[in-house]
Amino acid sequence: MSYTIDLAGHTALITGASSGLGRHFAHVLAGAGARVVLAARRVDALESLRAEIGEAASVVAMDVTDGASVREAIAAAGTFDILINNAGVAITAPFLEYSEADWDQVVQTNLKGAFLVAQESARGLQKAGGGAIVNVASILGLRVIAQLSAYVASKAALIQLTRSMALELARYKIRVNALCPGYIETDINRDFFTNDPGGTAMIRRVPMRRLGQPGDLDGALLLLCSDAGAYITGVALPVDGGHLVSSL
Repeated sequence: MSYTIDLAGHTALITGASSGLGRHFAHVLAGAGARVVLAARRVDALESLRAEIGEAASVVAMDVTDGASVREAIAAAGTFDILINNAGVAITAPFLEYSEADWDQVVQTNLKGAFLVAQESARGLQKAGGGAIVNVASILGLRVIAQLSAYVASKAALIQLTRSMALELARYKIRVNALCPGYIETDINRDFFTNDPGGTAMIRRVPMRRLGQPGDLDGALLLLCSDAGAYITGVALPVDGGHLVSSL
């Protein structure tokens, strides 16, 4: 049995849409028929993405760490019923060398930013009669790796925030889930996974013995955004080639 996901008549706000997975998610949702509102600090990058997508896309400037910026951007976005809470950063450093500034940058973006955007969006979804929120977490919110202490902590907290939100917002017909990608190949990490011995060793620990591609996330994303997932809320859904079940 096959499902065709049709998001015609829906509008999705996507944070961190200027690059990487956010940019990919915008194309996926627009391809499924949704209107997309592209949000990030780098408006020039958003404009190029809007040109790629066409009339179904609009742009708002948003700094997710700034409450005033979030409120202004969401007001400018207009009515939407899907939020892809995707903005995030990572800083790699040994725990004993991690600076307070590094910690603050990662946690402010990945956790505080996700909270600010989700809360303001949920107020609008409540008034509109419901919708779907997808917080983009990571398998590193469920498992750990060295030298990413702030990232790991922020994504674990985001998963718990997702569950708490799902519990409270279900009464308003708002579903809240976390999408947890494993190792997904992007322009930023391609050289590391291809040419660095540490990167190739990491791939060997994935049961499927390959990196994920951005397209491997499409099915889970569309499920969590659409009526196909109408009875799914409070879930942290890994898409990782079996990495979480690999032996230690």
